[in-house]
Amino acid sequence: MPDVLIYADTLRSPELRHEVPLPVPDPFLYVEREGRRYAFSSSLETVRLGELEGIDARPYEEVGLDDLIARGVDREEQYLHLALSACRALGVTSARVPHTFPLELADHLRAGGIELIPDRRFFSARRRVKTEAELRGILRAQRAAEAAMDAVRGLLRRAEQDGSALSLEGQPLTCERLRRAVGEVLTERDAVADEIIVSHGPQTAIGHEMGFGVIAPGEPIVVDVFPRDRESGCYADMTRTFVVGQAPEELVVYHRLVQEALALALSQIRAGASARELYLAVCDLFEQAGYRTGRSKRPGEVLAEGFYHGLGHGVGLEVHEEPGMGLASTATLVAGDVVAVEPGLYRPGFGGCRLEDLVLVREDGCQRLTKYAYDLAP
Repeated sequence: MPDVLIYADTLRSPELRHEVPLPVPDPFLYVEREGRRYAFSSSLETVRLGELEGIDARPYEEVGLDDLIARGVDREEQYLHLALSACRALGVTSARVPHTFPLELADHLRAGGIELIPDRRFFSARRRVKTEAELRGILRAQRAAEAAMDAVRGLLRRAEQDGSALSLEGQPLTCERLRRAVGEVLTERDAVADEIIVSHGPQTAIGHEMGFGVIAPGEPIVVDVFPRDRESGCYADMTRTFVVGQAPEELVVYHRLVQEALALALSQIRAGASARELYLAVCDLFEQAGYRTGRSKRPGEVLAEGFYHGLGHGVGLEVHEEPGMGLASTATLVAGDVVAVEPGLYRPGFGGCRLEDLVLVREDGCQRLTKYAYDLAP
């Protein structure tokens, strides 16, 4: 079997963070060879890396850093020579690498006689079953997301209907204000989110529209929070749909059907289940109710109404990772997968409804990690 090489930092590389559960901001070389694991890095990180169980941490000085400096090799090029020297020192001649492996380094190693095999599936598969530390991080992130959702609900409950807009404490209630409240709660919970979806009205029918502007009574409000736990680097993902005031009948129907679809999917999730078949079961439910889905659209058509996206996705060191649950999915769920299940219904010009829960796949079913009500009324 080929060896394994990863060159990255653990803040941006989920492949490396899975193997090295430590926040390391600068890139370093990780090697698996003959059952042993090595990390070649600057002396800034050697001690921390060496404290991890099973990691043989070695400073760049062992593979020629001082010689490169003495010869005047540019600092930006040193990593190329250090990585090749480390591979030769360990006897690496062929290695699997992530699809994100740096092209410049790949060219240099190949020129030095080392075969590199990009293998996206290999690295995705080894992250599917979550470690105990990752599960704890996902749960922390999920609890933070729920606390943030509470903050949104609290503001919506206090909002007053002021004609065609909602107001709070004499000021218009906007998506931006709700998003700030979410960010404050996440910070308190030692979590962070680069983006937070708080959209309203027709915006809610536009996939990942982050949302903007003043919220009105009687319109859908979609809140999709996907924070990252700082300690583990793991994500959670949850969505709820609210309305302040009288909910339109169309939205009430959407909400009922989406909740039925979510319950149907959760009832069928277990190890061995086909991700595609789960998606198709939800398509059946929506199509029988008269709505279009990704299965029923015409070839080449860009569907913008009904159930136009996938059923869900894996969540872990990436907010969207394997297994995907959609029409094109070939995945089979395995015990230890964490998946977000997010059916939705939408109509352009009106808006939509999405509900999203996070679950842990078990041999005989799934464990719902999301502990939150589905009510439209906040």
